[in-house]
Amino acid sequence: MKLLVLGGVRSGKSRYAESLGRATADPVTLIATATAGDAEMAERIAAHRAHRPPEWHVIEEPIHLGRALADAMTPVIIVDCLTLWLTNLLCDPHAGLLETEIEALFDVLPALAGTVVFVSNEVGFGIMPTNALARRFADQAGLLHQRLAPLVNRVVLMVAGVPFVIKGP
Repeated sequence: MKLLVLGGVRSGKSRYAESLGRATADPVTLIATATAGDAEMAERIAAHRAHRPPEWHVIEEPIHLGRALADAMTPVIIVDCLTLWLTNLLCDPHAGLLETEIEALFDVLPALAGTVVFVSNEVGFGIMPTNALARRFADQAGLLHQRLAPLVNRVVLMVAGVPFVIKGP
């Protein structure tokens, strides 16, 4: 079972994904893509670390998500989150890294067994960004979601902490 959990900032995406992991007796791997670029983000990361179960295996991988997914050896994998991963790729100075890493994700996807939960921000509901990097980010996030949604069994949209299943059982 592959799931894509979308929603705005503080919509309950991560909490929902974590609840799916907590509801299983199977071992869980969390792939965390965030980097602590400032004190506020460091606090967010610390809060996530404190909230998750200590028995979960954690892989902190901001760039090479496809490789991290291939290395995860548990029946349940949670990726939190795709849009932070995209941000890391867009801000990386290596030309072509974005395309290479997105293809690596889609290359490994068919081989993933068990449950894989992808968490991502739905940024398409907001205002049009005023600078080129923000517009590129919004475009890339939308394209990634459009490409991923047909390949997963379920898509859930989180609004105010409430999950709305928009695809699948």
